[in-house]
Amino acid sequence: MKKVLVTGADGFIGSHLTEALLEEGYCVTALCYYNSFNNWGWLEGVKHPNLEIVSGDIRDSHFCKHITKGVDEIFHLAALIAIPYSYVAPDSYVDTNVKGTLNICQAAKENNVKRVLATSTSEVYGTAQYVPIDEKHPKQPQSPYSASKIGADAMAMSFYNAFELPVTIVRPFNTYGPRQSARAIIPTIITQIAAGMKEIKLGDLTPTRDFNFVKDTCRGFIEISKCDKTIGEEVNIASNYEISMRDTLELIAKIMDSDVKFIEDTQRIRPSKSEVFRLWGDNTKIRELTGFQPNYDIEKGLRETIEWFTRGENLKAYKSDIYNV
Repeated sequence: MKKVLVTGADGFIGSHLTEALLEEGYCVTALCYYNSFNNWGWLEGVKHPNLEIVSGDIRDSHFCKHITKGVDEIFHLAALIAIPYSYVAPDSYVDTNVKGTLNICQAAKENNVKRVLATSTSEVYGTAQYVPIDEKHPKQPQSPYSASKIGADAMAMSFYNAFELPVTIVRPFNTYGPRQSARAIIPTIITQIAAGMKEIKLGDLTPTRDFNFVKDTCRGFIEISKCDKTIGEEVNIASNYEISMRDTLELIAKIMDSDVKFIEDTQRIRPSKSEVFRLWGDNTKIRELTGFQPNYDIEKGLRETIEWFTRGENLKAYKSDIYNV
């Protein structure tokens, strides 16, 4: 039985990936961010005979060496990801995203881990210079967050080039679905409508995004991990489809049968040079290497997401009346 480590397993994508790996028959060590409440995030209540949950911090190199012993593969998802928070606390993004990735790669090298999948983000591309965006597109650090992820990707690839560590950079475009933080636009819209609000506070609705349902993103990770041809490569997980924020809002409102009105909230608008105005991902590479194709179009994914968020026990976990940074 293949033993894998998932860092950031308590988060949105990490918890879904942990469950998907268990369903595939993997033995999973799930790393959750240490806290004094012993809270395991979205893995609270998840029980499986092949699941071990541990708490720790990827910023500690000694801990990373300890946690990677006896591991066959690492799915490295742990990161700080909120763009607005990166404007006020950029140093923490370097510590977690760049140094954390260094610690994981160094530990993997010393413990002879067979595969390392380092999670990137479509934000590293910045506003599209051409579409669809393939893996050769220039990187543009339009926020401290994206800069830290560009640095993390480079650090991981340096271990492939310098030490032949079997690294793959996995680059999901905008993932959405159940459990996503309300700092993202889709949960923001859904939770405010579900809470009965007639006016929704949002930022700029002109940018476009390539949205991917979380189950497709997780399946993409697993297919990439099974393919040796992806070693040493950067690989997009994308739907090859773009939709504007405004059209996303209108589609959600239609599905939820809402006549909600939009109000621009200046808190939610990025600095002009920092806003990524267009993301449309090319998924040719993952398709040709692994055969991966998305199973969810935007409407199917939104319906499943809305169904989850509108359950009473889930909705009450979100503070829909405040701006989540």
